[in-house]
Amino acid sequence: MERGDCDINYERYRQLGGIINEGDYKKALTRVAQTTRLREKTLVAQAERVVGVAGFSLNNDKDCLDDVTTLYGVLRTDQKPGVEYHHGQMSDERLFAEALRMLDRPDLLAKVIEAYPNISFV
Repeated sequence: MERGDCDINYERYRQLGGIINEGDYKKALTRVAQTTRLREKTLVAQAERVVGVAGFSLNNDKDCLDDVTTLYGVLRTDQKPGVEYHHGQMSDERLFAEALRMLDRPDLLAKVIEAYPNISFV
């Protein structure tokens, strides 16, 4: 990941309004560090759609994806059957916002929230 793990912590994530539990938070960040590619191109396209509406871009190229895109893909593909509330039930925009919170990108988070005024991000 671009930032050292010491820069990213669960307390900061919660301060930014994050709702994913600490265990799933840590598992997702671990999976991002181990993920070199997303198998589904649709995940990259979904991330690109969200940032396009929000008015910024990510550093996604054929061989290397932005950490935000990778984390979004990890969260989107996580399965937890039998759990009443899980991030797999979130909209693409909300899940993308969670990825921005987890990676401590409040400036980009604000752009996403502003671009989607009809979605609850809390």
